[in-house]
Amino acid sequence: MKNQFKLKILSNKKITDKLYYLILEPGKLAAQVKPGQFIEVRISDGLEPFFRRPFSVFRCQKSVELFYEVRGKGTEILSAKNKGEVLDVIGPLGTSFSLPSKKVKQVVMIGGGIGVAPFMALSDTLNNKGYELVLLYGGRNKDYTFNMSEFKKNGCKVFVSTDDGSVGVKGKVSVLFNKIKADAERTMIYTCGPRAMMASVQDFAKKHGLKGECSCEEVMACGVGVCLGCVVKTVNGYKTCCKDGPVFRLDEVVF
Repeated sequence: MKNQFKLKILSNKKITDKLYYLILEPGKLAAQVKPGQFIEVRISDGLEPFFRRPFSVFRCQKSVELFYEVRGKGTEILSAKNKGEVLDVIGPLGTSFSLPSKKVKQVVMIGGGIGVAPFMALSDTLNNKGYELVLLYGGRNKDYTFNMSEFKKNGCKVFVSTDDGSVGVKGKVSVLFNKIKADAERTMIYTCGPRAMMASVQDFAKKHGLKGECSCEEVMACGVGVCLGCVVKTVNGYKTCCKDGPVFRLDEVVF
């Protein structure tokens, strides 16, 4: 397979009690990835887990970087991988974010939990392009938040909320919507995270006439639209998240 690579682990660090940061050598993959796309990683040489695991590409410059949460057996095995081990990777897969039109002045990225993952690569692409970059990030508590310094280096204005108020403002990420300049001509929204969160973003965008895109977080076993395990409902019928998405127009997905 032409988009299958063997990539060596350069680093695999625990950054909070819940979150990990994995860095892979770039190989030929890094130059091919566009913001919003994902890769499928073979976690084990054995039969458990049987399917590969999908990960949004956090960054793809001098290396391929992934940001993930340990949620089950697959990510638990991945978290134990050490520097120098090699991972079998397929990618890049799926659709990417489209870039803002020339009229857009404010780009708002809204992420919940590990849904922030695709926005580092997006901010890398949009940095120094004349946009006002805003990141609204919501997490459950301090264990689900991390240092946002790299986003800030890209010129992002960062605002954080947590359910318990342990970091930033207390509440869901929707409490930060007042940071958005709701200008229908000059504002573009990108969002990724839990469905309920993206539904609230969709409602806000519709109310103010804002255009946007969403990246859906479904379990994508095959990554190429064959198994149909990641189907999402849209206004144009059911579509596969892995092949037709994961990036869709914000007003297209039925949450």
